[in-house]
Amino acid sequence: MRLDKFLKVSRLIKRRTVAKEISDQGRILINGNAGKASSTIQPGDELQIRFGQKIVTVKVEDLKETTKKEDAASMYSIVSEQRINDDA
Repeated sequence: MRLDKFLKVSRLIKRRTVAKEISDQGRILINGNAGKASSTIQPGDELQIRFGQKIVTVKVEDLKETTKKEDAASMYSIVSEQRINDDA
C-alpha cells in the first residue's frame, strides 16, 4: 500500500494531499530511510513521522483499503512519542 494512502486510511493524517506533502518534504522515515508518498509499506514496517515539534514512531500492524473511524487505530501501534527541543 502507498504511504500517503496508509496515512489517510489509518487517520494518522486527515487528508491524503497533506500526507503527500509531508512525505515529499522528507518528514517521514520508513524503517530509518526517507519515505516518499509513493513508497510501498508492509505490515511490520516502522514509520517515524515529524509533526511540528513532535516525532511519533508507529509500527504498521495491518493494511486495509478502507476502514471505519473506530477501527483505524488498529492499523498501527504507537512505539514512541518524543518532543523536539528547539534550543535555537
